[in-house]
Amino acid sequence: MIFKSLLHRLNATATAPLVARPPLYASTRVDLGLRWSSGVVNNAHSSSSSSSSFSSCSATSSLYSDTVPISQKEEIMDEVYCKVADRYDAVIDILSVFMNTMWKRNFVKQIKPQPGALMLDVAGGTGEIANHYLQYQDKVNRDKTSSVKIVDYNPHMLRVGMKRLGNSEWMRDGRVSFVQGNAEDLDGIADSSVDVYSISAGMHNLPHPERALKAAYRVLKPGGTFACLEYGHVDAPVIGPICRWYMDNAVPVLGGWIAGDSASYERLAKSVRNFPHQKVFVQAIRDAGFVMPGNGYQVFQWGMMVAYIGAKPKN
Repeated sequence: MIFKSLLHRLNATATAPLVARPPLYASTRVDLGLRWSSGVVNNAHSSSSSSSSFSSCSATSSLYSDTVPISQKEEIMDEVYCKVADRYDAVIDILSVFMNTMWKRNFVKQIKPQPGALMLDVAGGTGEIANHYLQYQDKVNRDKTSSVKIVDYNPHMLRVGMKRLGNSEWMRDGRVSFVQGNAEDLDGIADSSVDVYSISAGMHNLPHPERALKAAYRVLKPGGTFACLEYGHVDAPVIGPICRWYMDNAVPVLGGWIAGDSASYERLAKSVRNFPHQKVFVQAIRDAGFVMPGNGYQVFQWGMMVAYIGAKPKN
């Protein structure tokens, strides 16, 4: 049944037409055929002299160096996600040996959202985390007032999420909205306005994750929950080398076989491999001002995926 479901998802998206991309350097609203929320975050490559523009950013990240220049990473990763958007969730399910959905469900459980909470799901274009979050609220908290604002830089990923949730009761009730925006500034999202900040498998794509952490701190209400799910480093003596070999060698090959695009999945794999170790990243989260209990993170499957759950201080 698992393979049948995944094959159905792959076939359903194989011939889906891509919407025209907005100009990369323009700040623009994108009409993808479904209701957008009123505010759209400016594209970070805008020629504006705004302080949030990447043209004024340094060319390096304080956390890590990728195999592509940091100054070019945003544009490169944006192009990758334009290519993989339609099949992204289905392919990641296969590449993770069907653990991806389990990780994300467990992640939402770890958040322990309160009834009525507004989640800002950053880099959440396909709507998968939003789907798990609202299911949790409906079934566990029996809550019909919570909502999710999904922010993603890539319009193709947003279109996938809008297709997934467009006919849902949540969408009809106004509990889901979509905004094209940049995780590193969240321009257009008010200070201290959201109860939960979530980002899943998104930090490794950012040129400057430390800036995204500062933006997360700004938009969260005092006492609000910070939740990040990210690929980690497996330190186990035998399993670690196997996982690294799989990421470096098998993922590009399987991406080519399943999705016909080995180059994009090789770039994604390199982005993951070059992200800092969980012990380094959790310190960066703390440096941004968040309170992270215990060691600050929980590993899934020896560290293949890591959940960082903390909070913005109440005062």
